[in-house]
Order: sequence, then structure tokens, then C-alpha cells
Amino acid sequence: MLVDTGANVTLLRTDLAQKLKEQLIYTAPSISLKTATGEKTEIRGKLDASLECGSRKFHHRIYVADITDPCILGLDFLQKFNFTVDLEKNEIRTGGEEIPLFSASVQHSKSCSVLAKKRTIIPARSECLIQGVPEVPGQFRYAVTDFPSQASQKGLLVAATLVDMEMEAIPVRVLNLNNKPKILDKGDVIATCEPVVDIVARPPEFSGAQHLPSTLENFQILNEEQRTAVRKLLNEFQNLFSTCDADVGRCNMTQHRINTGDHPPIKQYPRRLPLARKEEADNLVKEMVDNGIIEESSGPWASPIVLVKKKDGSTRFCVDYRKLNEITKKDSYPLPRIDDTLDALNGSQWFTTLDLKSGYWQIEIRPEDREKTAFTTGQGLWQFKVMPFGLCNAPATFERLMETVLRGLSSEACLVYLDDIIIVGRTFEEHLNNLRKVFQRLQKANLKLNLKKCRFFQKEVTYLGHIISAEGVKTDPEKIKAVVDWPRPETVHDLRSFLGLCTYYRRFVKNFSTIAKPLHKLTEAKSNFNWTEECEKSFNSLKQALTSSPILTYPRTDKDFILDTDASNEGIGAVLSQNIGNEERVIAYFSKSLGKPERNYCVTRKELLAIVKSIEHFHHYLYGRKFLLRTDHASLRWLLNFKEPEGQIARWIQRLQEYDFEIQHRKGTSHGNADALSRRPCKESCKQCTNAEKKFGMERDISVKVVTTTTVDPWSSCEIQKAQLEDPAIKPILEKKLNSAERPSWQEIAPESPATKRY
Repeated sequence: MLVDTGANVTLLRTDLAQKLKEQLIYTAPSISLKTATGEKTEIRGKLDASLECGSRKFHHRIYVADITDPCILGLDFLQKFNFTVDLEKNEIRTGGEEIPLFSASVQHSKSCSVLAKKRTIIPARSECLIQGVPEVPGQFRYAVTDFPSQASQKGLLVAATLVDMEMEAIPVRVLNLNNKPKILDKGDVIATCEPVVDIVARPPEFSGAQHLPSTLENFQILNEEQRTAVRKLLNEFQNLFSTCDADVGRCNMTQHRINTGDHPPIKQYPRRLPLARKEEADNLVKEMVDNGIIEESSGPWASPIVLVKKKDGSTRFCVDYRKLNEITKKDSYPLPRIDDTLDALNGSQWFTTLDLKSGYWQIEIRPEDREKTAFTTGQGLWQFKVMPFGLCNAPATFERLMETVLRGLSSEACLVYLDDIIIVGRTFEEHLNNLRKVFQRLQKANLKLNLKKCRFFQKEVTYLGHIISAEGVKTDPEKIKAVVDWPRPETVHDLRSFLGLCTYYRRFVKNFSTIAKPLHKLTEAKSNFNWTEECEKSFNSLKQALTSSPILTYPRTDKDFILDTDASNEGIGAVLSQNIGNEERVIAYFSKSLGKPERNYCVTRKELLAIVKSIEHFHHYLYGRKFLLRTDHASLRWLLNFKEPEGQIARWIQRLQEYDFEIQHRKGTSHGNADALSRRPCKESCKQCTNAEKKFGMERDISVKVVTTTTVDPWSSCEIQKAQLEDPAIKPILEKKLNSAERPSWQEIAPESPATKRY
């Protein structure tokens, strides 16, 4: 900043004041401003700010104007705080503290010549590193410059460098652009050097209200000591936060690739824009050029643009890359499962969510691929320097980058899903330490955060469309509000949109598939869109179920899981839970509608199907762990230990032998937490489980343990082959494979059973 005793008021440059817009007051002050030349200058506004001089802070009224210097400390400031200006010592003093002033003029008197230490021959069109010796030695940091010297007289160029004088000689880079070699003799003046004074600029701290997020400034849960620790952390990493829309980071760890193979370039003509929007498009292009987002293109590729109105009335600039995406080789890097991400939050008490500033724009595109992003507005051809929205592989590139940046940090510290980062902790100190680690990783990758959208040290946050707290996970009221206010769908497209949003929260809704089945039927290709009373009931039931959904707890690795399964004529369902604090807490629900062949199963097969599908669905919870399986169908306990199962039942039982569980029978009246669905007796004619119903009756509870990866009575290969040849579903398949390698025709397999046709 400039100290100017000739200025009556203290001034701040307009562009800097706009970064503090929360404090800027746009009122016309009652004073006029004249420059040193007598010209009038408009005052843009005023603000109350905190200025730091030396080790002290001063609160003062500052006026905003279009000036050259960032800030001018005027006479009003100097007089108010009793500053003394000492031009002889080149310093200002206040409260016993001496603050040095630095003149803008260059003091050439301190410069000295650099002499060649020994005779050197510089080959033609070459560069050499020559040892030079300053005429006046000293322990300084030197700036070496190409000043008129004997080297320049011989047609040599000297590179400007900054060196620390810790040895007798300093390195000097000399370039010979001539076609003949040049000679520098010992003692020739080859350059000029001058000491450099290090001026350390201390950045402003996060002390003013304009810097701190409002959620932290008014957060009563943090005590003063904790608030001080958070302020210190934010101040330490303040360059991590974007200061304006143009302040977007540039990641130094990866570049986006658009692999189109040898496909010829695609050129699409620009779409006509309304006259009222052409100027808007041109302004957006100019803004992106100024911010280094796009550049002019001269390549053969071109895609059309689309202008989309956002909720706040502003315009989003988009490019239609559908044709480009069709020929781009897809990146198969997987995105993490949202439910797995939420499960990892178990035990956390503190939460912080971070938001990257224009995350995609912080990743550069490979220079050779930039022309493929070209677009035209009718006013030239432009291409992106950074990764735009709309490219098919952009999410994979971004997820790979974020996982690389945060690699090594455990899920107990942070989790990432694209640009959504959540930092957790069991205690304040642990959370603060985890946040510091994440900040260090982001800073190293040269990424920037959007401070306004970050939420620090919360007990409850919104993350991936869910409300996260120490208690567990629940639906986001804002998202559910969209479901509650959803009008009755008039088309299949509208209905699919509604079901898509509801399905996102299906883990919260007991018996989801059964409730939604009438609506799913309407979306089938062969169905006519006929809205019935059953559809209306299903529509309203889903709304009600989502608005009254429970809080799902996080899974605990130190507790056994409980799986309740049930089946009816229409569907199967399950509830996964754990006993936590003398209370059975739900972790997730599962349900599935039965297909037409499955609805013809007997009740025993349906119940076993419910067990198989439920265990498969919750495989990532149950595999390798002992759990309790509860069902209200008593005969299943015998069936799972049956020594000679056949067909489909045998395959299901073999699949279940990978898991370690106990079976417990519950009466239907006690089994209400699973889907409360009607049941009917097992038919005597069922081929799959007739023997079970005829030969055995289970009137008392017994427990059967299926040991992981261990078969109770191992079969030899001969026994397996014999059983397969006797199996009514497998036998026809084996015979046809032995007789011919070709796939049988439909006429050949038409008489066979549904299971045979399926395989």
C-alpha cells in the first residue's frame, strides 16, 4: 500500500473492494475527490475495514475509487492513529513500533559489476553457465541483470537471475546467438548485480466478518478456544479459497484426455440464437476468454452451444457434445456407491463439507485434445483450455483425480464423491487435524475451494442428498419436498422422473417395490398410460412413506447383523438391523417385486427366494461375518439342511453356503418389521419342495449354522455329475451340450421347464 501524506482520505481500489462486497456500502458520499492533476474522480462507495500495519490492526473508514495503487493510506488515517512519518529513516512509527517504508525508485548506487572468473569460450549458437565474481562481495541475495557490459558489446545475452551469494562465485547464464564462437577473458564485465531486499507481505487474517462463513461466525457450539483454532487454520490456508469468479485453481496432477481414436473430426454448424441472446452469448464468451477458460481455435472440430437459464435468472453456457461423446472411447473408472460412502460415516460426531470452486474448470485438457472441444457462436471458433461440462468421461477424470489427491487418508478422516468432499471426526481435535490434512492435499494439487459453500464443524450436514448426523442418515427435506409437491404425472416421461427421485431414497422405505409396482407397470413399453385409482393410491403412498421415513443408523463393525426376510404373492422384502444401545436400529430396507414366473412359486420357494436375494443385496455387510436370519416360515430351517436338494433349491442352498448365519423362526405376528405381506399354504404338487412338506413338520425352534465356504456333506465329482443328470432342469442342458456345440432352437427347448429355458 502507498503512504501518501498529500491524500486527505484513505482509498481502496475498486476491484479489491468488490471482493469485500458484504461490507461495501454503495451510497454517494458527501465529499468530492480530486487527483494530483486536478481531475475529479468518482467515489464508488465506502466500507469499514481492518488494516494491518506492522503487528497492529486498525479499524478505519475507507473510500472506494478507481485508483492505480491497491490502497492509499491518507492523512486522515495517519492523524487518527498518531503515526509519525520519518523520511530520514524511511519509516513510520506508532505506539513505539517502527514500520519500514520502501521507496518505489531503484537505487542504482548499490549495484556492482560481475566479472568473469576465468577465460571462457562460448560456442556459436550456444548457452554457457559462467562463474562470475561480484566486485563488492557480501552476504546478500543478488539480482543479476544484463546491463551494458563487455559481454553485451560482444553480442552476448545475459539471462536475468536471482541468486543467493553464499559462495565466492555466482552462476551467470550467457547466450551466444552468433554464428561464430565468442571469448570472454578473465576479469571481463559480464553482468550487473544488486542486492535484493526481501519484502514479506503478510496476508490478511480471517479476522473480519467478511472472511468467515456465516455458519461459523454465529455457531454457538464452538467455544472461543475452538473458534480461535478454526480461525488460525483458515488463515493458514487462506490461499486455498477462491477470492472471485476468476480465481479458479489449475490442478497440476492430471489433464483430461478425449480419446476419439482415428475417427475423423466432427463439425456441426451453429444453431441460431434469438437476437436478444446473441449479445448475452458474446458477453459470456468474452468473460471466459478473460478468465483463461477458453481460447481461439483453428481446428476442424465444432459443436453447437446451448444457453440454459438457471434458477437465479442467470445463464449457464453449455456446449452440445453428444456427437463428440458418441465417438469418444469411454473411461470405465467407477464412481463410488453412495450407500457405501454413507456407511463409512459411522461413529462421526463432527462434519465439514467442502465445495470446489468450478471444479471441472480446475482440470486442464491435454493441448492436443483441446480442438475437439471447439464450439462456435457465429462469432468465431473457440476451444476450452479446461474441462467443460458435458464431456462423457469428465466425471471419471474428476473422481480419479480426487481419489488420487486424497489417497492415503482413511475413510475415518474424509470421503469424496466427485466434487463433494466430507471431512469427519469423532472429536473436535481429530476433526481439526483431519481438516488440516485435506487442506494440505488440496493445496499441493493447486485446487481452490468455494468458501461460501463450505460448511465447517457442523453436527449435521447435507451430503449427497441426505442429512448426515451422529445419529445416522435421513432423507433431505428439501429433496423430499420436491416429491411431496410433485403434480400427478401426465406422461411416461414425467412418471419416470418421479420414480427416479423416489428410487434414490428406496433404502429408507419399507416395502418400496410393492408400493411402487403399479407405477412401474405404467412405464413398461407395452403398457398404455392409464392412470387408475391403484396408481393414485401408489403415488400418494410413496409421498407419505418418504415424508415419514426413519433415521437409518450407521452399521457397526462390532455388532452382529440381523436380517429379517419375508415374501408374499407380489414381492419379497428384508430389513437389515443391529442391536445398538438395547434398541434394534434399522440400517437399510430392501424390497423387490416378483416377476410372473416367480409369482407362481409355492410359498416355500418364495420365502427361500427372499432369503437368497436379500443376502445377495446385503452381501457387502454380511459376507465373512456371522449374522442372525429371522423368518416366519418354519420349514425353511429344515430345507436349508436338506441332504439331497434338487434343481433350483440345490443351487440356492449352494449359494447360501458361503455365508455364516443362524436361522430363527418368528411367528408372523412378531415379524412385522419385514414386509407385512399375506401368505398362503405350500401346494402339495410343488416339484421343488413337496418332500419337505410331506415328511417333516417343524413345531419347535431349532438353529442351523451354515459355516462359511464349508459344505456339510461334501459331494464327489461323480456324485455331482450323477445328480446333474438326474436333475429335471439341468439334464436336458447337458444332453444338448454333449450332442452339439450349437445353441438349440426355440422349437427344441419349447417342451422343457422354465428353468431349462432360462439357462
